[in-house]
Amino acid sequence: MNEVVVHGLPSEEPLKEGDILSVDVGLIYGGFAADMARTFPVGRVSPEAERLIKDTEAAFFEGMKYLRPGFRIGDVAHAVQAFLESRGYGVVREFVGHGVGREIHEDPQLPNFGKPGTGPKIRPGMTLALEPMVTLRPAPVVILEDGWTASAGKGNLAAHYENTVLVTEEGPELLTGVPLVRAR
Repeated sequence: MNEVVVHGLPSEEPLKEGDILSVDVGLIYGGFAADMARTFPVGRVSPEAERLIKDTEAAFFEGMKYLRPGFRIGDVAHAVQAFLESRGYGVVREFVGHGVGREIHEDPQLPNFGKPGTGPKIRPGMTLALEPMVTLRPAPVVILEDGWTASAGKGNLAAHYENTVLVTEEGPELLTGVPLVRAR
């Protein structure tokens, strides 16, 4: 839980007050995929854990500002990286966001780090999963003995915030994280 970046397997260890837990959900419906993730506090958490969760979400919205025609993948990536590093966090480099379509993971890759003005152009009709993955302290991600769980290391908190976003002529449109049924 606390230090798991992605792919955490269920454990016998119960959640306890002060833990943080990331949940990543993919869905295929009607032949199309969507992907989203959130990190949740378990009861009251430390101020640093609370700030990490909020800043990870805020980094998503900093990057989303550039999911518009005319920008490039590097512009999105740099916005996320600059926001997070200015607050002293580690930006996970071993896992990245991605295109979403008939499959949950498609091209292009959408990292959370990069140089402005580089990479593929953002075009209307692209559907992308922007997903900042952040560690409290910069550290390499390691895969645990189970061969699947990606960890930031004992004592280093990790958070994840992801939505699937459609790029339109007018700008980005959230496809996840919004109500599926709207009041009439």
